[in-house]
Amino acid sequence: MSEALPRKHSRAGLFLPFILVGLALAAWTGWWFWLTAQVEQRLVAQAESLRQSGWTVAYTDMSTTGWPFRTRVEVRDVSIAAPSTHALASPVFVAEANAYAPTRWVVLAPDGLTLTRAAKGRVAVRGDAIRASIHGLTQTYPNVAIELANPVFTAQPGAEAFPISRADRVEFYLRPHLGPAAGAAIPADAAARLKPGPDSVDVLFRLIEAEGRAGGPVQGMARNGKLTAQIETVIDDASRLRGADSAGIFAAWTASGGRFLNTRGEIAAGESRAILSSPSLSADANGRLQGNVALKADRPLNALAGLAQSGSAGVNPVGAAGAAAASAAQGAAGGGDAVELTLVFREGRTFLGPFALAPAPRLF
Repeated sequence: MSEALPRKHSRAGLFLPFILVGLALAAWTGWWFWLTAQVEQRLVAQAESLRQSGWTVAYTDMSTTGWPFRTRVEVRDVSIAAPSTHALASPVFVAEANAYAPTRWVVLAPDGLTLTRAAKGRVAVRGDAIRASIHGLTQTYPNVAIELANPVFTAQPGAEAFPISRADRVEFYLRPHLGPAAGAAIPADAAARLKPGPDSVDVLFRLIEAEGRAGGPVQGMARNGKLTAQIETVIDDASRLRGADSAGIFAAWTASGGRFLNTRGEIAAGESRAILSSPSLSADANGRLQGNVALKADRPLNALAGLAQSGSAGVNPVGAAGAAAASAAQGAAGGGDAVELTLVFREGRTFLGPFALAPAPRLF
């Protein structure tokens, strides 16, 4: 009787893991190429939609890389101009997202930006980092954060001077309006606050350690020091901001009764400090801010006197000097440097008491 030969074991099990990995890689690669194609198609469609709305959108090249785990879109020689002639341009924009989380994007301008301020001309912006992050694209209003690290602002030839020359940081944040959290402490000024409607967004702006241009109003107010400001507000009826025409996105919003609600902030200019608040601000038909802002100021004389002496175009030196004198008298009467003031925006001007200081800030 012959001896049975040993049974050979199948080697198929050795190859199975490699086959599964190969199939998974092929599926993931298919997903990546589909995703990048969708991103490019939507960017092209968005550009065409803007053009049909009167915008000017131009670029020379668009490329997508980042396989396997990232989607990286690079667009060169970008120029985007609104019907209002405000514009943004950059040699290159880079947008990145994880391929497994394509609703969260980071946008970079590694070579800086050039902003066109309508009739005021262009200003170049350079810095250590210029970036924006956007997530929640499926929401009515996405969460947006824009950050500039050590930006330097340079007005281009023929342009109106820019108020600041540089800053440590500039930050802007936007999100859907959030009411107070359950159990949160009630703010001291809660009774004075207005309740925003459901169609609202929260906005926060920070300007940190900014230096004014030589001879400008910021340098005058800060007395050659630095300006730091933090302002937060709620934009009510925010859906009206979506229509952009030659007047700008705030025109239709203003015409429909749009308001900034529950504005609060802090400003430090040199040795002067102020805490500000306003229940409601809006804009007039010419786009100038209107409404009252309450100020609790510490040493406002320094800022007002510096503003009066700056000689800047648009600043009323007589009004600024009068406001400085009135603030000094109020402080002396109170026995200290802290005073309570009311800043009034009306008739296109900025008033402190009866004294006109400068034009009111313009939204469009």
